[in-house]
Amino acid sequence: MQTNIKKIVNLDDLVAGHNKRRIIQQAVFNELCNILDPGKPAFTPKKGKASVVMFVGLQGSGKTTTCTKYAFYHQKKGWKPALVCADTFRAGAFDQLKQNATKAKIPFYGSYMESDPVKIAVEGVERFKKENCDLIIVDTSGRHKQEAALFEEMRQVSEATKPDLVIFVMDSSIGQAAFDQAQAFKQSVAVGAVIITKMDGHAKGGGALSAVAATKSPVIFIGTGEHMDEFEVFDVKPFVSRLLGQGDLSGFMNKIHEVVPMDQQPELLNKLQEGTFTLRIMYEQFQNILKMGPMSEVFSMLPGFSNELLPKGKDQDSQAKIKRYMTMMDSMTNEELDSSNPKLMNESRMMRIARGSGRQVREVMEMMEEYKRLAKIWSKMKGLKIPKKGDMNSMTRNMNATHMSKILPPQMLKQIGGMGGLQSLMKSMGSNKDMMGMFGGGGEQ
Repeated sequence: MQTNIKKIVNLDDLVAGHNKRRIIQQAVFNELCNILDPGKPAFTPKKGKASVVMFVGLQGSGKTTTCTKYAFYHQKKGWKPALVCADTFRAGAFDQLKQNATKAKIPFYGSYMESDPVKIAVEGVERFKKENCDLIIVDTSGRHKQEAALFEEMRQVSEATKPDLVIFVMDSSIGQAAFDQAQAFKQSVAVGAVIITKMDGHAKGGGALSAVAATKSPVIFIGTGEHMDEFEVFDVKPFVSRLLGQGDLSGFMNKIHEVVPMDQQPELLNKLQEGTFTLRIMYEQFQNILKMGPMSEVFSMLPGFSNELLPKGKDQDSQAKIKRYMTMMDSMTNEELDSSNPKLMNESRMMRIARGSGRQVREVMEMMEEYKRLAKIWSKMKGLKIPKKGDMNSMTRNMNATHMSKILPPQMLKQIGGMGGLQSLMKSMGSNKDMMGMFGGGGEQ
């Protein structure tokens, strides 16, 4: 990598006035992308057409959890997934799969009695094909080390179920040993893609990623936590961008699109325009915030923001507070939720809400203070013109730095370098085509 960068960047030949730092940064970025870019998987599932995907890997790599995450991800995108537990080696494997699948409302198949993984795999695949499932995921046994028995069993299951894609699941902390692992699995079964798990730990997966890239096995997803939705499509440029602390705007925009459905976005803008902020709108925005996941993760996608903005533990605190507020709002009447008059909330109403939600009256009062603060911010958004369909540039033109500086909390403004930092951040966001699509615009979306 160093040699390649030295070939590309010859500082002596650069004309005066060039930004050397930027040229070097760009060269490092491009080289990292070249090393980690795994190419495309051999097979991509298609909706409406039954596909069999088999998961393989060592024991403890997070295979069973990853199967459910993979199914859950595709279920959200409109597939009909199903899970088959062909792991008869590990005690409790079927229980774990059953628990995960039930939680995610995904059909599953397995057996406590049958010890032949091939038989279970074939029966499960046949059953779900009859039930018109278009993504049948087969979870196989792992071992604590590579054994001949493991590879033989994998080969038999593979031959019997004829999977369209074999996914190798690997723990990110394995480092450079990943090369041997990926190669050994690839020689035994036709591994078509890789998922790297536990990317939320100290290991950032660099060793594993480069080793897998060396075996030319495309990484398709990365697991970033224990929860069902902590699972990301591996896209090399945004990944390297975040690795180098440059932010990932396209990831940030995808998060927003996932959280606020397309049909709700014009509605949200109309509410902004009216400037009437009700408790119901606050409730909806809280739901959206919770869907976006940990705030530290969201901040890491924005250039110029850092996780120092949210000290350790603050993430959980703020999420717990939002959930408490939502519980209190669940005890409110429609009249209270739809009113934009804070005076409506008198003492007797607050006492009733506190009793109904099992909270203290002071907590209800605290929530009402938060509502007033947000209503104040919301009223400042009133001047924002709603762009006509297909003219999203006016959105970013209207949303100038002065407007934003009034909306952002003071500590956040300070964190990004005051007004100057905000202007450069908005410039970088405005020049990014993803920003145009923030509210579902950009013409053809």
